[in-house]
Amino acid sequence: MRRWWPALAAVALGIGALLFGGLHDAGSAQAAEPRPVTPRGALEPDEQATISLFQEISPSVVFITSIEVRRDFFSLRATQVPRGSGSGFVWDASGHVVTNYHVVANASAFQVTLADQSTWEARLVGIAPRKDLAVLRVEAPGGVLRPIPIGRSSDLLVGQKVHAIGNPFGLDQTLTTGVISALGREIDSMAGYPIRQVIQTDAAINPGNSGGPLLDSAGRLIGVNTQIVSPSGAYAGIGFAIPVDTVNWVVPSLIEKGRLERPTLGIRMLDARRVRGLEIDGALLVDVAPGSGADRAGLRGTYRDRRGGVILGDIVVEVEGTPVRSSDDLALILERYEVGGTVEVVILRDGARRSVEVRLGPPGR
Repeated sequence: MRRWWPALAAVALGIGALLFGGLHDAGSAQAAEPRPVTPRGALEPDEQATISLFQEISPSVVFITSIEVRRDFFSLRATQVPRGSGSGFVWDASGHVVTNYHVVANASAFQVTLADQSTWEARLVGIAPRKDLAVLRVEAPGGVLRPIPIGRSSDLLVGQKVHAIGNPFGLDQTLTTGVISALGREIDSMAGYPIRQVIQTDAAINPGNSGGPLLDSAGRLIGVNTQIVSPSGAYAGIGFAIPVDTVNWVVPSLIEKGRLERPTLGIRMLDARRVRGLEIDGALLVDVAPGSGADRAGLRGTYRDRRGGVILGDIVVEVEGTPVRSSDDLALILERYEVGGTVEVVILRDGARRSVEVRLGPPGR
């Protein structure tokens, strides 16, 4: 029977070729024309507004590449390799660029790509790890620098439309939209300190968006995109932005001093977690620096009596009318004031409340 298989196969191939040829010829007889285009009509007003916002603000958004220098073990030759990337935005016409601290952390060099695709070497000007903010500077001509408009975060409302522009997964100039989902959130910075009054949004924020701007519908900066909540590491509908009111006082300090100069009372406080274990509501003083504002005001730290017993120091419970429940609270409250200023501090000593005036000093005093 097998001797017939070659003949049968040849007959089947022939029939198939005839059928295919007939079908192809029949199809060729009909002219194939492109479908007519259906007129779209005018864009909706909200679409036009979003398009205009992107066209106006995207030139202010930059792509940041962090570079690490590696040395070959045998030749000791140094090689620059990309370490990571993120987003940022032009702060002023002097070439200062704002981004997240975690975008530039532990890198040795930086490149900033502007919206016109020109790439510039950047210098690190200042960092604030506790606020997850950093400032770079590029020596680009003023004609290609477009400082971003600054808004306010203190008057934001849940439900407002927001827009994020950044470089997720290395895809530059990407726009996402959403709303403000919540206000007054608290997140931990890379340094482990709380960042408060954070904006929560459902605008898509993915790896690479970090350091980019969150904008209101007027195209003003209202926050710096910094973190997401996601089991997979990708967008899951919950993103956070550092409020612009915080950015607007941190950045000038970074440009001027290279760091965030916090005013201080001249005290060392017990860690907030340990205070909670003692069930103390306030900031417990451990030490008072000699010659500091706290020392001159008569504040007292924790000490041991003659028998070796621990005598708890003063507990700060209020500063300028604002309650203090922990050392973190006190540090954040003092950020509102300038070095050299005077604040009213309410303390608990031996169960009694006392009010004292304390002059604020620079860090370390």
